[in-house]
Amino acid sequence: MAPILTLWLAVCLSGALAVERANFKTCDQSAFCKRQRALNPGESPYRALLETMELTNSRLTLQLKNDKNKVRLLLELYRLQGNITRVKINELKPLKPRYEVPDVLIREPPTEPLSLLSQDENGVVLSLGAESQRVIVSALPFRLDIMEGRDVLLSLNSRGLLMLLLSPLTLQAMLDEKDEEGMWDETFKSFTDTKPNGPTAVGLDFSLPGVEHVYGIPEHADSLRLKTTDNGDPYRLYNLDVFQYELDNPMALYGSVPVMLAHNAQRTTGMFWLNAAETWVDISSNTAGKTVFGKMLDYVQGSSETPQTDVRWFSESGIIDVFIMLGPTPKDVFSQYASLTGTQAFPPLAALAYHQCRWNYNDQEDVQSVDAGFDEHDIPYDFIWLDIEHTDGKRYFTWDTNKFPTPKEMLQGLMDKKRKMVTIVDPHIKVDSSYKIHNEIKSQGFYTKNKDGGDYEGWCWPGSAGYPDFTREDMRAWWASMFAYDQYEGTMENLYTWNDMNEPSIFNGPEITMHKDSKHGEWEHRDLHNLYGFYVQKATAEGLIQRSGGVERPFVLARAFFAGSQRYGAVWTGDNAAEWSHLKISIPMCLSMGLVGIAFCGADVGGFFKSPSSELLVRWYQTGAYQPFFRAHAHMDTTRREPWLFGPENTALIREVVRQRYSLLPYWYQQFYHTYHTGHPVMRPLWVEYPQDPATYTLEDEFLIGRDLLVHPVTEEGATGVTAYLPGKEEVWFDIHTFQKHNGGQNLYIPVTMSSIPVFQRGGSIIPRKLRVRRSSSCMEHDPYTLYVALSHQRAAEGELYIDDGHTFNFEKREFIHRRLSFANNNLSSVNLAPAAHFSTLSTIERIVMVGATRPTKATLKTADGQMSQLEFDFDASMSVLTLRKPGMNAGTDWTVMLQ
Repeated sequence: MAPILTLWLAVCLSGALAVERANFKTCDQSAFCKRQRALNPGESPYRALLETMELTNSRLTLQLKNDKNKVRLLLELYRLQGNITRVKINELKPLKPRYEVPDVLIREPPTEPLSLLSQDENGVVLSLGAESQRVIVSALPFRLDIMEGRDVLLSLNSRGLLMLLLSPLTLQAMLDEKDEEGMWDETFKSFTDTKPNGPTAVGLDFSLPGVEHVYGIPEHADSLRLKTTDNGDPYRLYNLDVFQYELDNPMALYGSVPVMLAHNAQRTTGMFWLNAAETWVDISSNTAGKTVFGKMLDYVQGSSETPQTDVRWFSESGIIDVFIMLGPTPKDVFSQYASLTGTQAFPPLAALAYHQCRWNYNDQEDVQSVDAGFDEHDIPYDFIWLDIEHTDGKRYFTWDTNKFPTPKEMLQGLMDKKRKMVTIVDPHIKVDSSYKIHNEIKSQGFYTKNKDGGDYEGWCWPGSAGYPDFTREDMRAWWASMFAYDQYEGTMENLYTWNDMNEPSIFNGPEITMHKDSKHGEWEHRDLHNLYGFYVQKATAEGLIQRSGGVERPFVLARAFFAGSQRYGAVWTGDNAAEWSHLKISIPMCLSMGLVGIAFCGADVGGFFKSPSSELLVRWYQTGAYQPFFRAHAHMDTTRREPWLFGPENTALIREVVRQRYSLLPYWYQQFYHTYHTGHPVMRPLWVEYPQDPATYTLEDEFLIGRDLLVHPVTEEGATGVTAYLPGKEEVWFDIHTFQKHNGGQNLYIPVTMSSIPVFQRGGSIIPRKLRVRRSSSCMEHDPYTLYVALSHQRAAEGELYIDDGHTFNFEKREFIHRRLSFANNNLSSVNLAPAAHFSTLSTIERIVMVGATRPTKATLKTADGQMSQLEFDFDASMSVLTLRKPGMNAGTDWTVMLQ
């Protein structure tokens, strides 16, 4: 094995656990970032040439002129449906086209009419239609303001930092332009990046008056609320395999979504910077560093300074293409972004259950032993995972026949228990003339090319590896075909896929990734780097769909991602560590992803690196059970950590929280059905539901699942209590374990023990659960429901119940049940929300638990056929809990329970 791979493995398997910062660039080491940051605000050379303006029904175009070098740019402005404004800036007459990101938008966004309100020599004013919204384009210097009434919502180029570097090829055709350092090549460590097109970076600034809180632009191991970057590097968006990443840091990680949300009590807005090249984001604020006392002093002294956040985006290549989402509510912004890039794929129900993973389960006997261990210890699970060691010498789409001689037999054994498996399929292909996958990719010319036109090769787990060009549609179609049952031998319908290392990770590449001057057809890798992982997951998901003839929903986990990746599966936070700080950071990391459309997020329970203490492991299970993707995973160099290996007491604690996850699967599934339709996050910050409450704006140690469950995990070692903020002064919250009632609008101290998981149900909600927890979610398909009705101060509540087959696309044919559950005027009823849908279920309602109730004298059930029957009930006066037993009506029918 080559020395570079041997060294990498030695590092991975050693106890030295810290990021090697020298492997990754800072802004000062990135020529275009350094150049962009050197621009001085207020010195914009660009003017808008109003005489070039053309206004059609759907767009405005005009030219921008750089008064220093006389270069002209083309500005396009569109008003899009749904309160979105799109701004594009490109070269007016490029000698070589610039890269424009394909495949991320689900369609060409539909436009709405623009109308001219006024024009003079200083600028133009256009109407955006809704609520006196308008765009003001100022000529000298060029500036664009979006206003509503008298309020400026957002300004573009207000600091004059617009930059669109023309290729020296273009400039030299126009001017006698002198070369600058780094214009034609750039060296980092031992790597030289040739730039045949020279520097082509783009950048633009935005100002957000009245805003102090901005969020998004994952992936970073940092706080939920983004920090100012004045005294350090900008946030970096460049998909990288960062070994042992640091926390509280703007360094790039595995994925990139160039979407930022800005929020205050009056409005939420969003920016989507559609560019797949390396990108940096600077954030500054006029209130940064001010203490609460300082802000109070400003108020007392009558300071008139309005809070403002300034944001600056700059990318190495491509064009400026930005979508400004004008809200005004958080959920409006989510829907606006979803209208552009799509919503989270609706996963199979089983994918929302518990996953057991390790690098690596050794062989079939090991898999069977772990599977039996879950049954022996009465812990449910749905998926067991195999990492890279299951393959024949890291040749993906194969099995090690010594360790896994009969994979179908192994899969059938899992299927008999209604369980499933995931195997890893990475996008680096072993260069080996005896390997069918390599030979086919090579013969069809599907590999990414190096700068000289040969097949690009790098080092990864197999040794020398090629990297398929997933930007090619024909390559993706071929890759998808490899998941067919007659191609991927030994597979069955209960086998799903994990795409790791898809940044792409290249051990001997610059910054552990692909050389930027590699070629994807006519484009350089620098133009589209952040799209590579998106395309890998897309092709894999399409392969899983095709193998079933388009019937079955896929499940694909990927480490690298981009805007739109939500359409193809789940992501996780990568190679974390068994440390309390990594447990804590998993919450803001997944919250940030949910804000930008990626709802199906989780972190490796227990930490990938190192071995957790039993306390940390239990607390991580308790946290992970309330995050969307729930998987335990561990490095091969750690001690085994199946849930029963830490003593009977800890086994019982883990068993209990896993069972809690399974009992709440109906609610989780319902939330994913909603996010599939709306783009609203499943795991969401409190400010999404309470946007006018400043106390929620920086909270990142608690979160909501949907609207109705509030979770405050215990993430401090040795904790004997936590303080949870219960939002909503008019709300009431009920502890789901004790049914104790608490008023909203307060900080509540909660004593905790090792069994404690502070979770609260919002008064006014109805949540369905299944309390007969079995060995897997599929075993619970026909089991009955228990409805938990938490009454508000007004003694009312509402909720929903969604049921389908749990695994096919038949829900798109309206084969589902969707019921509205409501309690008002002492009547609890179920009515059909989808009369045109058709589906039947064997599940019944076996119990109704009403919290915050009063004792009735009788309870009467009226079914759809008009039949009336009296229900048995118990009432706990000390906790105001009414339990209606064995009502027995079918979950898919109309019914009413009348209390008297």
